[in-house]
Amino acid sequence: MSAIEIRPISGALGAEISGVDLSQDLDPSIVDKLKDAFHEHLVVFFRDQPISSNRFLTFAGLFGEVIPYPMLEGLDNYPKIVPVLKLPGETTNFGGIWHTDTAYLESPPMGSILIARELPPTGGDTLWSNMYLAYETLSDGLKRMLGELTALNTSAKGAAAKTREDRRKTAAIDGAGVIPEAVHPVVRTHPVTGRKALYVNFGHTTRFAGMTEAESAPILEYLFAHQTRPEFTCRFSWREGDIAFWDNRATQHLPLNDYHGYKRLLHRITLAGDRPV
Repeated sequence: MSAIEIRPISGALGAEISGVDLSQDLDPSIVDKLKDAFHEHLVVFFRDQPISSNRFLTFAGLFGEVIPYPMLEGLDNYPKIVPVLKLPGETTNFGGIWHTDTAYLESPPMGSILIARELPPTGGDTLWSNMYLAYETLSDGLKRMLGELTALNTSAKGAAAKTREDRRKTAAIDGAGVIPEAVHPVVRTHPVTGRKALYVNFGHTTRFAGMTEAESAPILEYLFAHQTRPEFTCRFSWREGDIAFWDNRATQHLPLNDYHGYKRLLHRITLAGDRPV
């Protein structure tokens, strides 16, 4: 294994890590460096790592408990690895809006990991945004107000639900029709870094607790626009075998839907998190 190099890809967040072969067992000191880079850069990328599903699970397990993804079935032999798939005849991509993963759960994931298996010839990039910066650049008055609020997050919000329709036709596992919902702080404190992050998202947040949707809308719409300002973001262009690992507690992401007529397949692993505070 060569020397590890960590190269930031934007001023806001994101870093490519080279000098690591994920097909091999990693020394604990290397894992510690990867964890430090993850907490500093919020999303880290590993190029050209076409590892097996077994090795993918082993790598993920170094950073947390691997858990099933809600609503969708996993691979036949690896139920905790979920295909993130768009077929050539489809026009909607899974999760194709700015969002934080499964914020409608009582304990949302601490992180998610994707590996690219099959890609279109062009397009299909993913954007991430830094929710530390989104919070820190708010006015002091708005910070004080938001610090006292909680918000309702639901899996049934229309924009997010629409992005799941194609996959739910063939891979749904929630036949009972349960709609997960959870109330979380609008501003959460990261359990490792201690930094505060804005924790509402366009995909799942519908209103502030104790307020109506109509009353909540003006402030939420402002926050949704604010937290995806270009200077808070990074953009990653995938190649087959690339891996992205992001901190779901302090980022949001957007998979771009600009490759109609082509198949795009990534495999996803979800890591258990704790209840936001």
